[in-house]
Amino acid sequence: MEVEQMGMRFKDRAEAGRRLAEGLPQLRERPDTIVLGLARGGIPVAAATAAGLYLPFGAVLVRKLGIPGRDETAFGALAWSRGDVLRIVNKPLRDLILARGISQAALDAVEARERSELLRRAREYPGTDHDLRGKTVVLVDDGLATGATMRAAVEAVRSAGADTIVTAVPVASLEASTSLARVCDVVMALHTPGKFHAVGAFYDHFEQLSDADVVSQLEGAGVAGRPWPASAPAPNKGPR
Repeated sequence: MEVEQMGMRFKDRAEAGRRLAEGLPQLRERPDTIVLGLARGGIPVAAATAAGLYLPFGAVLVRKLGIPGRDETAFGALAWSRGDVLRIVNKPLRDLILARGISQAALDAVEARERSELLRRAREYPGTDHDLRGKTVVLVDDGLATGATMRAAVEAVRSAGADTIVTAVPVASLEASTSLARVCDVVMALHTPGKFHAVGAFYDHFEQLSDADVVSQLEGAGVAGRPWPASAPAPNKGPR
């Protein structure tokens, strides 16, 4: 799918999700398709995307493994999949980090901390375990800088049996889009700027989300079996 350029900025995550839905009309009411948001920041984006497409919605749990002192740069990521933790590591980057003086113990401490947080969220967040066998999975986040967490999410849903994986984000670096195109079926980004500094720079409002924010959206958005988010109007099932 060609990258669609739809503007430099988004009002907030909900608007970004609505615009993603507009860019994916071919998935509207498509059988055996589910939208999964990367918690936390991808949840409100995914909720709005799912509402616009009349699709079920849930969460995929992923934690970035950030370089000590440069947390925004990931040397890997962890993902929750069917009761287990998947570990994805960028080995060349990790080796470079070690060669520049950051110890293996420091990297291990980052992984231990993020693993603990991932397991906590798996216990507390609803809508994180899904039967994905044979399904099309739309993975949504609020943006991609390195793509490390999204790559872990791709691996998680692939291991759970997903048939087709679509990555859909409002904004992505060219590096992240290119990397993900190698591991999933479709990468769709509304904006791929020439210069990419941080995801939040492309939003007017980019507040930190709390656990309560995420749980509230997951509990109210059809993760318990309703076929589409409760906030969405019922789709027209008549003749077309």
